[in-house]
Amino acid sequence: MKSSVGSRIVERLKGFTEALESNHVISERFTCHKVHLDLKPTRYSPELVKRTRKLLGVSQALFARFLGTSPQTIRAWEQGINVPNDMACRFMDEIRQEPAYWLARLRKLVVSKTTEKTSGGTGALRKSAAR
Repeated sequence: MKSSVGSRIVERLKGFTEALESNHVISERFTCHKVHLDLKPTRYSPELVKRTRKLLGVSQALFARFLGTSPQTIRAWEQGINVPNDMACRFMDEIRQEPAYWLARLRKLVVSKTTEKTSGGTGALRKSAAR
């Protein structure tokens, strides 16, 4: 009778555990792969930061919320006062690589709140923000 996938996984994990505990060279008993990623971030000029933000069609404030930073930081990047750190550059690299994906993700995060005009005549309040 053929063993289930779950039991084969458990059996192989036991073999791996035994190899680790007995100090065997893992690569001699198991197939090992090394994965190398080219993740060197692009250097972002003020203009490139702005063009990246414009790909999403958002304000500096919303772009800041999306990147997890402040609007002042985005302004400083776009004015050349400061440069984005490597993590922000990698995130912007991903945005530039797949702008449609990130625009869709951003749209899913939008929360709209509308207060209609009341009899008191206070008018309508509209507010949109990213979480």
